[in-house]
Order: sequence, then structure tokens, then C-alpha cells
Amino acid sequence: MLIRYGKEENGKLIKKAVVYTRDEHKINFADVDDDAVFITGRLRANGHEGYIVGGAVRDLLLGKKPKDFDIVTDAIPARIKRIFHNSRIIGRRFRLVHVFFGPKIFEVSTFRSLKDGHTSNTYGTIEEDVLRRDFSINALFYDPGKQLVVDYVNGMGDIKKRILRPIIPPKLIFKDDPVRMIRAVKYAAAAGFSVPWPLRRRIKKEANLLEGISPSRLTEELSKIIRSPAASLIVENLENAGLYGYLQKEASALMKRDPAFRSAYLASLAGAVLPQSTAAKASADKVPAAAARKMKEVNVLPMAALVRDYLESNTSWEKLKKGNWEDYKEVFFGVRRFILPMNPPRVELEQAVRLVLAEHGVDVKKIRACERVRQLASRNRHHASSTSAEEQPKPARKRKPRKKHAAAENTVTCTS
Repeated sequence: MLIRYGKEENGKLIKKAVVYTRDEHKINFADVDDDAVFITGRLRANGHEGYIVGGAVRDLLLGKKPKDFDIVTDAIPARIKRIFHNSRIIGRRFRLVHVFFGPKIFEVSTFRSLKDGHTSNTYGTIEEDVLRRDFSINALFYDPGKQLVVDYVNGMGDIKKRILRPIIPPKLIFKDDPVRMIRAVKYAAAAGFSVPWPLRRRIKKEANLLEGISPSRLTEELSKIIRSPAASLIVENLENAGLYGYLQKEASALMKRDPAFRSAYLASLAGAVLPQSTAAKASADKVPAAAARKMKEVNVLPMAALVRDYLESNTSWEKLKKGNWEDYKEVFFGVRRFILPMNPPRVELEQAVRLVLAEHGVDVKKIRACERVRQLASRNRHHASSTSAEEQPKPARKRKPRKKHAAAENTVTCTS
């Protein structure tokens, strides 16, 4: 174990951080993304500091393979952009850089200072930047080149104790950013950490601060939650903490009123992210292969789990099987209202609804085919009524017969 020292104003040396070597932190280097290693190495080769930071370091220390790697440096965004041509600067008030490697995006940010408080956007030092982070387990810096973990806030000790401890003063942490309440519950549930009683009490007391958060941020947080292996436990703990109603108002109300819905809802979320789960297998068996491949591409199972129990208890299946487009639209927009304030991309939500409907034998493609037939018939009737007996239409020009649409080849029963 090494010690990193700094100097006080009078020149006296003071302990700043503890530095853990590879034998001490035991991070499996094979779990570190090669492109993240390249970015930090390139920053250092150009005279700058470069560390992997945040949740990626936490997950590596817990023996998990991170999905995302965030990087922090002392280089300003314009300098980072010059070092990496495969990058772009984003943000207006809080500027950072996205570095692209194929489909992968790495977020590279500059150290921030405490000059204007914990939410300031002025550049600073690593010692200031660490004090702006939410919890000690997310405030560890990893240098993959030397394979060292730098700890300014005893985050390693909290990981060993499996406890969630805030860095920002408790009176400010949630007022500065109420979404941290959701993340606190998420981190604790996903990692098996305990939340100290004073922090739990503050979360319940300040939960109403989430009312002012934009739907886009809540959508982003909930999208991450439902794709987590611990989705069911996270949602259950959010509900117990009085927070889930701000993410899913209708679902939270139903869970409070109906214990059976609560059990089914949590069970659906538990099975959504496991490829070999019973729920996933059952869904795959009932959906045509082509549709299943397309749904897999947009990772629709977690979203389907979010709406499945609502659909199953609020849908007239026999009525929907008759192929009336208006009935389908009513179902879809009912789901839209149910998941508010979440506002996911329409294609993602529609694929999720299709998946659940397919599990009950409802083929939305056939419903669409029926609607096209009805629209064509309506246009023909309108055209016939608007053509007077004196004004005969010109002979139709002969056209080559077109290949039949795949949806029209199926036998479809349409209702008027």
C-alpha cells in the first residue's frame, strides 16, 4: 500500500490518498476494456492524467465486468478533442467529450473544482473532483497503465464493509441532485450494500424533490434499472423507500392496492434480463422467429416486463384478436399512459407491446393488414361516390402486376 502526499499552504506534507497496488486491489485486468486502457494511455502519453472512475471501478473491485467505462483527466475538452480525432464535445453548461470506438462510446470529463459548490462547472484538480462525487464507492480512480487504485475517501474500506456512505454533506447531496436518491437505492440493491439509517431517513423525507426532475432523466434512470440483473430487488426497494411512485406512478399505486399485482410485476422484472429464464423462454416460444430476432436487437424484454402485467389485466384479448386497428391503438396508448412519466422511444415500446400481445396469440402485423384493406376500400367508395354519371373516369393505364405483400398472403379475418 502506497501513500500519496500533498502540501499544505505552509509547505507541510499531508496525506491525501491511499494507493492500492494490483496485489492489494485484485482487479482482474482482463475485465478492463482495451479501448478504455488505450484512452488513458494516450492521455498520459500527451502529458495529462487519465483514470477510469466511478461505477466501472466499483464493479471491477466487486468482481463484475462493467458495461460502461467513464474516464476523467486534467485535460480540458478542447485538448481532449485534439488528442482524439474520433471524438466530439457535448453539453453546453457541463462540457465533456465522447470518444467513439465503433458502437462503443467513452465519456471523458475534465476534473471539476469546488469553487462554486458541488455542482459547479469550473475546472479543478483531482483532489477537488473527488469531493464532488456522490458516494465513496463511486469515488475511486483506477490507473490501468500502472494498475493502481487511488482512494481519497476510504472507498475501499466502505466496499469491504459493504456500506453506502455519501461524500457530499447529507444536507446537500439530494437537494443538489434528487436523482441521487434513486441511485443510492440502486447501488445498494445491486451490490448488496446496506444504507445507513440517517441516509434512509433523509431519502424518505426528501423524496418529493423528485417531482421537479424532467421525464427524460427519469426515463434514463428507469431504463438502466429494468436492464439490471437486480431489477426486481431495486424496484422493490424503491417502492419501500417511497420513490417508485415518481418513476412509475400507476404501477406503484397498483402495487399498493393489489398484492397479487405486486408479486407478478416484480416476478416479471426478475425474469426479464436473464436469457435462459422461464419468462424469456416462454416469450421466445410464442413469437415468430423473424420478430424475435428484431426484438432481440432492441433488447425489448425488459420493457415488455414493465408493461406485461398491466396488459394482461387490462386487455380484452378476444376483442383484440378480431383485428380492429382502433382496438390496438387504444391498447397501445393505454400502455403509454400507464408508464408515464417514462417516455421511451416509440419503436421500443411498440415492440414490447407486440411481444406481450404475441404471447396471447395476437398478431399486430395482421391487424395492420386489415387496416390497410379497410383504408383502400374506404378510398374506393369515396372515389366512386364523387364521380358523376356524366364524368366518366379515363381508362386506367395498364400496369405490370406487383408482387403480393407478405402480410397479404396470410388469411386475415377483418371486421368492419
